[in-house]
Amino acid sequence: MAHRLVEWGPDDGRPLVLLHGWMDCAMSFQFVVDAFDRDRRVLAPDLRGFGESDWQPQGYWFPDYLADVDALLDRVSPDASVDLAGHSLGGNVALLYAGLRPARVRRVVSLDGFGVPDEPADSAPDRIVAWLDALRAPPALAPYASVEDVAVRLRRNNRRLSAERAGFLARHWARRRDDGAFELLADPRHKLPFPTVHRFDQTLAVWRRITAPTLWVAARDSAIPRWLRAHPEGEAAVDGIELVSRRMAAIAGARLAVVEDAGHMVHHDQPQAVARLVESFVDAR
Repeated sequence: MAHRLVEWGPDDGRPLVLLHGWMDCAMSFQFVVDAFDRDRRVLAPDLRGFGESDWQPQGYWFPDYLADVDALLDRVSPDASVDLAGHSLGGNVALLYAGLRPARVRRVVSLDGFGVPDEPADSAPDRIVAWLDALRAPPALAPYASVEDVAVRLRRNNRRLSAERAGFLARHWARRRDDGAFELLADPRHKLPFPTVHRFDQTLAVWRRITAPTLWVAARDSAIPRWLRAHPEGEAAVDGIELVSRRMAAIAGARLAVVEDAGHMVHHDQPQAVARLVESFVDAR
């Protein structure tokens, strides 16, 4: 399977590896890279089935992302640990990888990625049935008439996104088809429901093995903490940020930074603030 890898900065030195979120691509980090105070080696892959990386006909399973990071680090930094950061899906991959391969990660940052809610075991039958039903009618992604329409959609999803940034992202988020329409650079099979039940205690078991200094970055206006709070484990929480803080307790020494005036796409909404947080954290002695 071929993966696209975007590279910024010099060819040598310890890399900062960035992992994008669901339905996104590596170029999503351009605004943060532009905001760094100094030129540094930054690497960001298009995760499998996104951007210009190959699609996976058998579907997508979370452990595959971990295997892809493992293979990437074997290639770009076989003899030294890396600084690893990710947004949303990528943040969750980064945290899990840091627990599974602690010697390979020097510092880890998760941008608005805090794990997913626990699911009860008795939900398993319904999850499997939903997956089987979806296989009969596979999901599809609607085309767009123009790349400008893609940018409009991005701004509709995120009111903080400027027209200039939306136009930049749209050119990397979609491609022109032979019929002239534009399609998103993402495999529709990412929208298939998982037939498995997520058990958060398994995630905690991995997080407890993290030895790298860990930074969680939460966006004040993100729906993710509120989504976590909507599940039983969050009922007693005062707000979503408090629940995030409680989850952090599983990672020794983890610290939390909250970015104001930002939603879930925090690296688009406040790239300067994210750049300062990431850079000061990975450069700390």
